[in-house]
Amino acid sequence: MKKEKAEEIAAQRVQLLSPLLADGLDPAKASQIKAAISEQYGISERTLRRYLARYREAGFSGLKPKAKGRKPAIAVPESVLEQAILLRREVPGRSVRQIIQILEWEEIVKPGELKRSTLQEKLTQRGYSSRQMRLYETKGVAARRFQKRRRNALWQSDIKEGPYLPIGPGGEKKQVYLVLFEDDATRSVMNGEFYALFDQTIVEDCFRKAIQKYGVPEAVYFDQGKQYKTKWMARTCSKLGIRLLFARPYSPESKGKVERLNGVIESFLGEVELEKPKTLEQLNALFQVWLSECYQNKPHSALGGRSPEQAFRNDPHPLRFVEPDVLANAFLHCENRKVDKAGCISFMGRKYEVGLLFIGRTVQVVYDPADITEVTIEYEGHEPWKVRELVIGERAGKRPALPEQLQPKPADASRLLRGAEKQHDRRREQQTPAISFRAIRKEVADDV
Repeated sequence: MKKEKAEEIAAQRVQLLSPLLADGLDPAKASQIKAAISEQYGISERTLRRYLARYREAGFSGLKPKAKGRKPAIAVPESVLEQAILLRREVPGRSVRQIIQILEWEEIVKPGELKRSTLQEKLTQRGYSSRQMRLYETKGVAARRFQKRRRNALWQSDIKEGPYLPIGPGGEKKQVYLVLFEDDATRSVMNGEFYALFDQTIVEDCFRKAIQKYGVPEAVYFDQGKQYKTKWMARTCSKLGIRLLFARPYSPESKGKVERLNGVIESFLGEVELEKPKTLEQLNALFQVWLSECYQNKPHSALGGRSPEQAFRNDPHPLRFVEPDVLANAFLHCENRKVDKAGCISFMGRKYEVGLLFIGRTVQVVYDPADITEVTIEYEGHEPWKVRELVIGERAGKRPALPEQLQPKPADASRLLRGAEKQHDRRREQQTPAISFRAIRKEVADDV
């Protein structure tokens, strides 16, 4: 199994276990949570206990699938799958086990023929897992207020539209976007910055800087935006031991704290219209000054008159920092690229020389989105190696020699022609008639 796929599965398993990783969980509550997870995802409690033991022993790496992997799932006939989907639509709360039981009772499948894990996988692929079905049952009700008791227990984040700046080609005005990370308990802003793009990279950059300054949070809480709900975010949180939580669709009230902060920031945007910054750097400099003097160090009504800065600094809960190389590894991305006839790959508009040995092969590019001057290349059966951006000079360089195993092998004769000659002789022997009709006609004439 490829490294990218193994890490994706491990990230899914970490998020599956996240409710069981909360502090102060008593055995009775843990047993209740295990039963709910088993019912929701169609896996046994024994499997959950095995995942939990692996995670506590080896962390993120312990949840990666074994190298051999599992046997491919048995195909489910389309008629059987349609009946299973119909049973799930009739009663969305039906478990996979119950659906299989009904199919066996109705003699649609033989007892023991249909495995629970196989049917669960097929239903999920078609969009009919129990979790997917519950998304459509959510009622629009007000969320109950909550607040964490200690700093870094939970961070919330949001993206807010900013002003237009003349940063486009030819001085064309382009809208910028503000990314915010706020601590739930202290209302302190972990990091806030304006960006010229509107994609997942701005969230990852802001998140990474917040962790560098204030440590690793226990959990993060995002909305359903595509900038947050990515496999890269799941992979990063899983590697750092962060619980990844998402708000229900169309329920902004569940993220009331960061939404309230967005309302406060409207006053800054009003002042920016008067200041008219010309560059993104000027805008961010103004925002940091405003954030410090007009929010971070101002009394907050929800904090008993303390400022967010005071609440965060005076909290006795210890901060958890990680080594720089661990943090960098958690934010690494991985993509596939095919090596061209020159032994190079094209990646994010740049060329990297991989090697003539890998011409025509697909390699994995592991990189840090914050710096792609050097990337790591991985290929099965070879140790990972680093390559830098190819610098194209004014003169053509000497083409490197082909590896010995790719060079032409001298030969004394053509094995193809010799083989063809032997095959031709065999064919002639098979086609030689066993009886000579000329000899038969001569014998008949003599007798007459």
